[in-house]
This record gives sequence, structure tokens and C-alpha cells, in this order.
Amino acid sequence: MRYPTVATPTVCAESRFRPQRTLARSCAVSGFGLWSGRDVRVEFRPAPADSGIVFVREDLPRRPRIPAGVDYRTTTPLRTTLQNGDAGVDMVEHILAVLFGMGVDDCEIGVDSQEMPGCDGSAAPFADAIADAGLVELDRIVIPRAVTRHLRVESGNAWIEATPSPEGRLELHYTLDYGRNTVIGRQELGVTLSPGSFRAELAAARTFTLKAEAEALRSQGLGLRATYRDLLVFDESGPLENRLRFSDECVRHKLLDLVGDLALVGRPLVGRIRACRSGHRLNAELVRAVLAGNSNDALRCA
Repeated sequence: MRYPTVATPTVCAESRFRPQRTLARSCAVSGFGLWSGRDVRVEFRPAPADSGIVFVREDLPRRPRIPAGVDYRTTTPLRTTLQNGDAGVDMVEHILAVLFGMGVDDCEIGVDSQEMPGCDGSAAPFADAIADAGLVELDRIVIPRAVTRHLRVESGNAWIEATPSPEGRLELHYTLDYGRNTVIGRQELGVTLSPGSFRAELAAARTFTLKAEAEALRSQGLGLRATYRDLLVFDESGPLENRLRFSDECVRHKLLDLVGDLALVGRPLVGRIRACRSGHRLNAELVRAVLAGNSNDALRCA
């Protein structure tokens, strides 16, 4: 797979009412969890209209189902976790980003372990599998959730806000700031989300961390199976035993994570989202604000 160094945002027509979509056929991705090191297989399956996105823990008795909605989100450090009763799924943000970014509304996701595969640290393997499977339209319409007023969530120097989009698109902008004199530095990127822009600009951007942070996690018995080839680990000179796919790969990955968290809205989203230093927790709080703070569900497009 080739990774472009420069990409032009693609105008999105996804905001208009359209038929719901599901997969044309099932597909699967296997790997191991970056945190736990456990093997896991994820199978994406077609689902009926109005099913939404639902995980199925097939390794547990009675195969409990876990809907991908913000009401099922539970707080865990540095990742997005969903919980329904005693059953949970962990590190779901890359999978949700792919389904949301590529316009899949209804999908059943069968898994045989709690943590999703880390693959190469990006969402590209999931995106490739979904693209190979193809999509089909269903006989029900999906109505986007439109941001109707200014909403903002902040914590310290981190914040994320949403405003209406007169153009009827989902426009994302993220500012990553590790300090101008650090190896990651300050990076900014804006993307108008569509299936094309998602695959070209965000899907291949990998999870990243600093070497000191990685060593701290290993000391806690986490991430022991992962190597420097499974994600981007930075020391003071750059990524260890790895090469960047984009000069600004870190901010692209933050946008990828943001897309996955916005998927917890449960339907396509229309608005302008701007974030600075925001992470999974603040992203989810914005989703809650969007769901609670809009008086109109329906979007009227010219």
C-alpha cells in the first residue's frame, strides 16, 4: 500500500439523507491486542437496517452484544472501551473510525477477545478489508445528526468544540502540541471527511507514543508483545526502528481517533469540529454534548 505525503481534502456529499449502508459480504481481520498481547479475530458482517454498529463477544456465554454508542462507553486510559453489563470490548476506536469514515451504518462485529487487534498501529487493515467486501444500500434512510449551535468541552489547556456547518459537511481540524522544541512538535491538520479522504489521509496513520511512556507501560506488564514495528515509538531523534508514512503522521492519527470517537454519535454527523490536545475522554464528552444540546435531529440540506 502506498501512503501519500500530501493529500487534498475531499468535499463530502455524505451529509444529505441517503439509504443506510451495510457490507456486501463478511470479512475478517486477525492480530493481537497491543495492550494485552492476546490473539483476536474480528469478523465484520452485514446487518439489517436500523441495526447500527454492534459488537458480539463470541467467546463469552450467550454471546453478549455491545452497541457502539456513547452510553456504553466506559473510561479507560488512552483508549476507547465499550461495556454492556459484564461484557466489554477494548481499543475499538480504529474499527469505529473505519466504519464511520467509510459510511457503514449497520454492521455486526464478531470478536473472540476483549481487545481489538492493533495490526500495524493504524486502521488501514480494517479499511482495506471493508473496501474489499464492498457496501450495499438498504431500504431505510439514515438521517444525519446536525450540530445546531456552538458546543465546547475543555479541560486545562485541552479543548474540543463543535459549530454548525452551513455547507452540510463534517469538517475536522486538530492541533497537536508537544512543544516546538520536541521531536513531535506542533502539528495541525484539517480534513473534510468522506470515504475517500478518510482512506487517503487518515486510515494509515499509526498509533504513537514516547519511548519513556512505552517503557512505563511495559513496567506495568502492558504492551509486552508489541515491538517498535507495531506502532510509532519516539525518542529524542525520531521514531525507533520505523519510518513515518506522513511528515505529520501524529496529528493524522489524532484525527483518526477523533473520527472513531465521533462514531459514538450513532449516525452520520454534520458540523465543524475543532480540537486542541483533546483525547478520547474529551471527544466523548463532546459527543454527549452534541446528543444533548441539539433541538433538531433532522438536517435540512439545500
